[in-house]
Amino acid sequence: MSGMRLTLKIWRQKGPNERGELKAYGVEDISPEMSFLEMLDALNEKLIRMGEDPVAFDHDCREGICGMCSLVIDGRAHGKDSGKTSCDMRMRSYEDGDTITIEPFRAKGFPVVKDLVVDRSAFDRIIQAGGYVSVNTGAAPEANSLPVPHRQAEAAMDNAACIGCGACVAACPNASAMLFVSAKISQLALLPQGEPERVRRALAMLEQHDKEGFGSCTNEAECEQVCPKSIKISSIARLNREFLRASVLQP
Repeated sequence: MSGMRLTLKIWRQKGPNERGELKAYGVEDISPEMSFLEMLDALNEKLIRMGEDPVAFDHDCREGICGMCSLVIDGRAHGKDSGKTSCDMRMRSYEDGDTITIEPFRAKGFPVVKDLVVDRSAFDRIIQAGGYVSVNTGAAPEANSLPVPHRQAEAAMDNAACIGCGACVAACPNASAMLFVSAKISQLALLPQGEPERVRRALAMLEQHDKEGFGSCTNEAECEQVCPKSIKISSIARLNREFLRASVLQP
């Protein structure tokens, strides 16, 4: 049995200062068991054979771990399958003859580098502003010497699952990165190790968030719907509490 025939409308942009446009390509013999990125690999093999420039797109693990596969597929960050990254999507989600539109994540804080690749180093700078523990805690203590309530520990781990893919920014009408920042702040605010730098962390990371050009949260909740790790917007509520607390307690 032959595979699917699809039409791909892909954003092509030669560089950050170049004008881009959607360009249509046809692909054939696409197996339903292919991943979305394998389908793009098939397209690029075809383009190379034709002497054309292959489509640039970000990828690394292809296992839903690294978050680099930042694609807007038919208007939705990471595609139609909720709770998955782009690389986790299988072509069985589509039918023969479908047309698929593929664009990069769009935000002031995520400038396009080429085609579907965006520069997400803004997230790195937000982490560098305070998303870490710098206090020297010495050797690891005995596990039960610093008890953490189970619910609190689970909430910290849920937020630590954030892979920094940026889908929350791409989905937000304000291009806000609040879900990302709230996850990184929450995972430390909920644990004793994050307590000494709690005030400085909240103020510094939010200040850097604004410097990078990301917008404010208006509780639209699109970010929660597209997050591949199911981070909840309740983390943003915690972030707001952390910011108010820090604003009062700052020296």
